[in-house]
Amino acid sequence: MVRFLIAFSIAFLASLAAAQAEDEPRPGESLPKAAEESQTRLDALFQTLKKEPNEQAARRIALRIGRALSDSDSDTANLLMGWANDAIKAEKFSVALDFLDQVTLLFPTYPEGWNRRATVHFMMNDHARAMADISRTLELEPRHFGALAGLARILQQSGRDEQALAAYEKVLEIYPMLRSAQSAIAEISDELDGQGI
Repeated sequence: MVRFLIAFSIAFLASLAAAQAEDEPRPGESLPKAAEESQTRLDALFQTLKKEPNEQAARRIALRIGRALSDSDSDTANLLMGWANDAIKAEKFSVALDFLDQVTLLFPTYPEGWNRRATVHFMMNDHARAMADISRTLELEPRHFGALAGLARILQQSGRDEQALAAYEKVLEIYPMLRSAQSAIAEISDELDGQGI
């Protein structure tokens, strides 16, 4: 019964997404003005984050970036993401994946859909699929420090310390005050120095 309801909901949302797609720009057309303004605000937030020397202020900016990245500009995608988040909180990961599969299918240029699905794959210890989704996230939004941090963590857990170190360094290029990335770099650097002795 639950599977039927999910399938029905997804079919209904797919029809809504198709209707919304008619309003989206075709290849070669410019973005709607609201989307351009949203991108300009996001660019400004990333610039501010990079220059902010105060950890608490940087965290607030990072949260604003997270909210901006989560907003898909689509009621359908936002609804599917909300359902996926509820399923994640309830640890119903396969249900969450059903919703996130639809997000990535219907909205393939929405980075947070891919990132959230990567997170679920990571929580299910499916690192290969998590890495594939992180790769797609970063193709769409190379400054996605959450996806980069996830990549670094997977690499570190896999024993690929030098690659993990490089990924954490990229995180700090975008979000210099992220303490968890700073700590991870120090830890990995110590381990690599110890191996050289």
